[in-house]
Amino acid sequence: MLKLINDLPGNVLGIEAEGEVTGSDYENVLIPAVDEKLKANKKIDFLYYLGPGFTGFSLKAMMDDAGVGIKNFSAWERVALVSDHQLINTLMKFFGHMLPGKVKVFSNAELDEAKKWIAEF
Repeated sequence: MLKLINDLPGNVLGIEAEGEVTGSDYENVLIPAVDEKLKANKKIDFLYYLGPGFTGFSLKAMMDDAGVGIKNFSAWERVALVSDHQLINTLMKFFGHMLPGKVKVFSNAELDEAKKWIAEF
């Protein structure tokens, strides 16, 4: 399940994942939220929090994630991934260099630090 994180500045899209994230979550929560942010901003700062209740992504969610990233490739100004999942963190660090914006990975214990970093500008 995906839900919006509301205590962030207007240019920042914050999403929290709990349990298994499905394609339906992307289609009903994340994709509309990205589209809405892009109506008001040319660039998006994105905080993605995979908290302690997060259990994984369905195949459809992974495909939707790639689609959102590619479709809006130049829109990602800053991305903060907050996660204790080592494989996901490692993949983000590796592929994050390919994004046009800045990418930083935080542990779940650093959620407040991630919120400060993503809201700096």
